[in-house]
This record gives sequence, C-alpha cells and structure tokens, in this order.
Amino acid sequence: MHVHVNAAASLDGKLSSRRREQVTISGDDDFARVDEIRATADAVAVGVGTVLADDPHLTLDDPGLVAAREDRGDSPHPARVVADSRARTPTDARILDDAATTYLLVSEAAPGGRREALEAAGAELVVAGAERVSLPDAFDALEARGVDRLMVEGGGELIFSLFEAGLVDELTLYVGSLVIGGRDAPTLADGDGFVSDFPRLSLRDVERVDDGVLLTYDC
Repeated sequence: MHVHVNAAASLDGKLSSRRREQVTISGDDDFARVDEIRATADAVAVGVGTVLADDPHLTLDDPGLVAAREDRGDSPHPARVVADSRARTPTDARILDDAATTYLLVSEAAPGGRREALEAAGAELVVAGAERVSLPDAFDALEARGVDRLMVEGGGELIFSLFEAGLVDELTLYVGSLVIGGRDAPTLADGDGFVSDFPRLSLRDVERVDDGVLLTYDC
C-alpha cells in the first residue's frame, strides 16, 4: 500500500489553533490540489480527533473528478477510513452516510455496544490491536479489501503514529503564510514524539501555491 500524507500547516507548524477548530491555512488552488489527490486515492484516512473536531465528509468536491472516477470504473468517491481505537466516532457523523464506504479501525478494547452502534450506522469495522489500533495490521486488512493507495489528511496524532510505524511513503505539506502559535495547538506530528532515530525525509520538490509553499517529500 502506498501511504500519502497530505497536510496544511502554519509557518510555526500548527495544523489548527489551541481550540482545535478548523482554520483556513491555504487557498482555492491548494483546495483543488487536495481534491485531485483524493480522486486518485482508493481511500482517505483521518484520526478520530479530526472527526470529533471537524465532522468532515471526506468526499470529492469537483463533479468532474467524480465523473472521471466513474468513467474508469471506480466508485464516485474514495472510501473513508477513521483510526478510532475506542470507537468514539459519533453515530451521526457525516462520514457514516452512504456517499462512500467507511472503515473504522478499532482495537479489541473498543466497547462492544459502541461497535454494534457504529456498524448499525453504516460503518465497516476493522479490528486490529489490543488496546490501540495496530496500524500495520489494520493497513494489511485494508489492502486485502482493495485499498492500494491511501491518502492521510490528519490529524497530528495519526500522522505521528504512521511515522513511528514506518508506514509513510510520501508527504506533501502546504505551509501557509500565517502564525497560529500556542503550546497546546496541534502540530504536524504530535503523539509522544521522537528522542532518537528521527525519521529523515528526502525533499523532492518546492512549489509556490496560493500565498504559501508546497513541500513534497519522499519518505
């Protein structure tokens, strides 16, 4: 599976403010670029924190991209994936509508009642890991279901876990021309952080987009 992490951050590396509300960091050109990446993916993934904070839909915005997927025999929208160890996704979340298949990655510790409620709401559960989701095992299960290209849109906890597990193949990072600040504001890679064996990336390209810079890395 090819895992492509895409994110937008402020000049000081923040994905959002300390209130963890959605902040507009890029502009129309970057939004169109992100939609194009989604259109080429088999699935789009986020962590449960992003679902709880933003209630994203994770579908394509451009009807032309939807039509192009259908013309090549794909579903109109890529599948949606949520890393949610304890099954905290609300049963009325937008990602649980019938616009696309939604996979919830949960651990064995997720309460049975929550699992049943989410399955009834339309989610397809993938159980991997005892207390926390084992991302390597969960990704193997997704690959068995036909997910060969996975786009990851955040948040910082999930992105850190992916780097920690050595699962990231490509990173595109839009750096916007604003400062958010705040020691409690989410960053590109939160989690416990590294103290040694820091992941090293190879810079492939630098491009000006909107009023910011798009950095592309091979991992």
